[in-house]
Amino acid sequence: MRKIIYFFSIFVLLMSFGCENNDDQILIVDDIPIVDQKKEYKILSLGDSYTIGESVCETCRFPEQLKDSLSITFKKDTTFSLQVIAKTGWTTTNLINTIEQKNITDDFDLVTLLIGVNNQFQNKNFSIYEQEFPELIATSIRAANNTKANVIVVSIPDYAFTPFGRGSASISTGIDKYNEFAKSYCDQNGITFVNITDITRQGLTNPNLVASDGLHPSELAYTKFVERILPLAIEKLKD
Repeated sequence: MRKIIYFFSIFVLLMSFGCENNDDQILIVDDIPIVDQKKEYKILSLGDSYTIGESVCETCRFPEQLKDSLSITFKKDTTFSLQVIAKTGWTTTNLINTIEQKNITDDFDLVTLLIGVNNQFQNKNFSIYEQEFPELIATSIRAANNTKANVIVVSIPDYAFTPFGRGSASISTGIDKYNEFAKSYCDQNGITFVNITDITRQGLTNPNLVASDGLHPSELAYTKFVERILPLAIEKLKD
């Protein structure tokens, strides 16, 4: 079963604070704040198979786990909605073209972006990513109320460390090239970048991190992604 992050410790503290009435109260549990405010938050997740959650259940993919974890962290009458624009096999070009057709709104409170593995897998010219990744960042910022602080870029998993990848050094080198460009661009432009690649590089020693198809991350792997993304997401939403 999927781990529900901090659920029991949060429940106990909420019970102990049940008699207090303070609309601005923030509780701290293991460095994760419980934000006590009423609001509806909108999340947009853009990507490919790693965002849609190929070979895992719909609620197992990382955007859904992130939404569920945020729902637990915030007070119970705060609601979260999630829109996912992602598909297995999509390159940056595919994602850009689909976003143009979707006419997404610009009122999202949080936007995640995880894209690039299929550019690498399909041997696309790297210059395409160099041109289109910044375009997708700009699109993400516009969708996030034109606020770059509300965007989180997630690094590309390394599928070399799966039965499909068989420990291929060339795959890892290619993934590193894409991630290094993305991180450098994010650092230079003040965009939050979360590295989860090292988690997926445990896939051959810990098969539980790989989905049943022998290629994509498992529910457990996505849970570990969320453990890193969640504190950053909370900070962005409570500001």
